[in-house]
Amino acid sequence: QVQLVESGGGLVQPGGSLGLSCAASRNIFTINAMAWYRQAPGKQRELVAAITRSGYTNYADSVKGRFTISRDIVKNTVYLQMNSLKPEDTAVYYCNANVGPNYDYDYWGQGTQVTVSS
Repeated sequence: QVQLVESGGGLVQPGGSLGLSCAASRNIFTINAMAWYRQAPGKQRELVAAITRSGYTNYADSVKGRFTISRDIVKNTVYLQMNSLKPEDTAVYYCNANVGPNYDYDYWGQGTQVTVSS
């Protein structure tokens, strides 16, 4: 099992920056990959960014060049730095951890609201 505790989020103006944190309850090297997803009202949850155990990262096309996923292996924490925010980035952001030898278990954080508005 993995417990994920998110922090950060809030209200920011377009063009602004915001950072999210996700602290895992176990060593992140025991986790296949950690990721950030988001879900806007009336839309499906979508992958924003992910980082694998080996450190490989990938991003949704809509956030490439603006968002950065990173990790602190000592703190077992993954971060999402969001720059040049747009109103369409408004959503609930969820932290995800994938575990298991067959990549078959997913755990989720409670979600944190990000609102981009003037």
